[in-house]
Amino acid sequence: MNHLLDSEKYMQRCLQLAQLAEGKTYPNPMVGSVIVHKGKIIGEGYHRKAGEPHAEVNAVNSVKEQSLLKESTLYVNLEPCAHYGKTPPCSKLIIDKKIPHVVIGCVDSFSEVSGKGIEMMEAAGVKVEVGILEKESLELNRRFFTYHNKQRPYIILKWAQTLDGFVDIDRDQAEYGQPTWITNEWARRAVHQQRATEEAILVGTYTVLKDNPSLTLRDWTGHQPLRLIIDKQCRVSSDSHILDGMHASVVYNYIRSETQGSIDWVRLQEEENLNQQILNDLFDRGVQSLIVEGGQATLDSFISANLWDEAHVYIGDRWFINGVKAPVVKGQIISEDAFGDSKRYIYRNRTVKV
Repeated sequence: MNHLLDSEKYMQRCLQLAQLAEGKTYPNPMVGSVIVHKGKIIGEGYHRKAGEPHAEVNAVNSVKEQSLLKESTLYVNLEPCAHYGKTPPCSKLIIDKKIPHVVIGCVDSFSEVSGKGIEMMEAAGVKVEVGILEKESLELNRRFFTYHNKQRPYIILKWAQTLDGFVDIDRDQAEYGQPTWITNEWARRAVHQQRATEEAILVGTYTVLKDNPSLTLRDWTGHQPLRLIIDKQCRVSSDSHILDGMHASVVYNYIRSETQGSIDWVRLQEEENLNQQILNDLFDRGVQSLIVEGGQATLDSFISANLWDEAHVYIGDRWFINGVKAPVVKGQIISEDAFGDSKRYIYRNRTVKV
């Protein structure tokens, strides 16, 4: 068979394995590995959780006939590490096991790794190939690469709008306290699934005052994202769901700086860019991905600054005729999904490179 086609086939399997741990490996990337001996997969594994063995370790350990490793090729979607962290370097393991050939999807741009794993293996006589399904490998770990290369989280905008382009009706204060539902329960479940994949979720003051959201995973299981509020004047009531203390929350404001239980009040500087200060704080916290859920003013502030990577736009089978207009985002549609009478369009910001 064609060598390139073979390599792409096995690398595709690495990507499939890596994807199994989406949302569970932070702060580490998603990595899958396959070991092939004479055209047959004899071992495979993936990194399941930070602090646990890396993909290459799990793949090597899954091989029953360890003697075959000396005649095998190891495939992995990301460059094997060369530094000692919570686990020993995978490059050293490959060398110690005398695996003669390694095929890599993409180089790891993380400064402690970048190119060093490849150098270590080549210096030991291992044949190394790089760039097989490179685009797909970079795409899989776009959150990880954005965080390390841009020093900010990967930003996903999200909102639901009606068929006629509104995100809410015009409400007075007497109607505050409950959200105005636009999409159906299946679309809302998809929203909760997305939350379980990302590390933080941000809303503004008016969203909390109007909707009193919990920002939790009621309709899905998995990792609860860090809850964030922009509340410049600390107007949000302590009995709001988002300040219930059940999950970690951060309140970005201009008045106070303190911590009470699981809630951080972070005082920002009024004379400096608000969103950039938030992103800097999230970078310092090690947060690699962020969902911005709005409302309109918060979403527009990220759009106007071109601070977004994806936009998830849900459209429900409803008409408001008038109300609060939905944001407008320009990007390339990369995905269209239907949830009964609700739809989701995912846009990618092509002006922002990882």
